[in-house]
Amino acid sequence: MEKTLTQFRAVVGQCRDLFLKKTADYGTAWRILRPSSITDQLYIKALRIRSIETKGAQMVNEPVAAEFIGLVNYSVLALIQSSLPESEPLELSPERVAQLYDEHIAENVRLLQAKNHDYDEAWRLMRISSMTDLILQKYYESNR
Repeated sequence: MEKTLTQFRAVVGQCRDLFLKKTADYGTAWRILRPSSITDQLYIKALRIRSIETKGAQMVNEPVAAEFIGLVNYSVLALIQSSLPESEPLELSPERVAQLYDEHIAENVRLLQAKNHDYDEAWRLMRISSMTDLILQKYYESNR
């Protein structure tokens, strides 16, 4: 389990760095996005991953890893958006964004630990393509 936490924190650290860099560059313009717009972004990223997995090739020279980082960051963005009251200003300070990002990741770490206890890290046996399919399944379920 410690290996998993170390790996998780390393990957999330990369995601967080990019999220905070984009916040520094663009502010929190994403605060205007409605839940459906955020889930559409998740869908587009997951669909690109699946398309590349299925075709075995890609035409756009952007790494698939960037799409996975996007999935993480749009997911955290969705959690942040859904947790903020309507009275919260659209423009948030970089410090506030970092705090909210870290709070939601900490909650994910707690969930990861609990599920890994119960499932004995079965997800490590899954194909990455199965995870992509599960993301797409959730999108289709939410749009029925």
